[in-house]
Amino acid sequence: MILDAFRLDERVALVTGATRGLGQGIAVGLAQAGADVAALDVLAVDETAERVEALGRRCHQLSADLSQGTPEMAREVVAECVRGLGRIDILVNNAGIIRRSPAIDYPQEDWDPVVAINLSSAFYLAQAAARTFVEQGGGGKIINIASVLSYDGGILVPAYVATKHAIAGLTKSLANEWAGLGINVNALAPSYFETEVTAAIREDPQRRDALLARLPAARFGTAEDLAGPAVLLASDAGSYMHGSIVPVDGGWLSF
Repeated sequence: MILDAFRLDERVALVTGATRGLGQGIAVGLAQAGADVAALDVLAVDETAERVEALGRRCHQLSADLSQGTPEMAREVVAECVRGLGRIDILVNNAGIIRRSPAIDYPQEDWDPVVAINLSSAFYLAQAAARTFVEQGGGGKIINIASVLSYDGGILVPAYVATKHAIAGLTKSLANEWAGLGINVNALAPSYFETEVTAAIREDPQRRDALLARLPAARFGTAEDLAGPAVLLASDAGSYMHGSIVPVDGGWLSF
């Protein structure tokens, strides 16, 4: 039955940036499909763990500072996931930050952490997960979080835009190399969702109204809107998807 292809029973998913927002929504969605979850954040993930465990799934809480953006950090995170839950089958590179400033004055203290968290840590975690997938046998799934700003230039967010363009390219590059190993690498590209990242512009009435007028769906996305597409990419139902950047954008890119 086709619905069985979406099940994630006996699989383990590592989700970064899982305290709230999109990461929490994805973690809970994967758990609803049957996965156990390693929830990682620099902040406490107690609420996410409670929601996952209420579904009868295991949740292993991880704490790591992804601003390190190093291979050593990534290897330890993946190893801790395996120690806690026995294996890893799915990696969701969701963690990300944004810093706003005019490009002409954009400071290094904003640029460096955005690149480290949004891009470097995503690559090194993907690398560490892929090595473990190969050791385990049977392949695995990597889901990166891109953005509609993987296609556009935006304003006042040069580091964020640079990393999201890079995530789209990295997704395709890794998919090309790892598809033959049974590893699916794809990305989701959300538009404007109800998260902390978009709080400033949603609280500005003028910008909020302009965005809603530009969104064919006429509303901001919610974390639940991303859970279904994440389950698709994490499951056997998406097994022939490699290097796809899937917009989940309320029609933003088609407007």
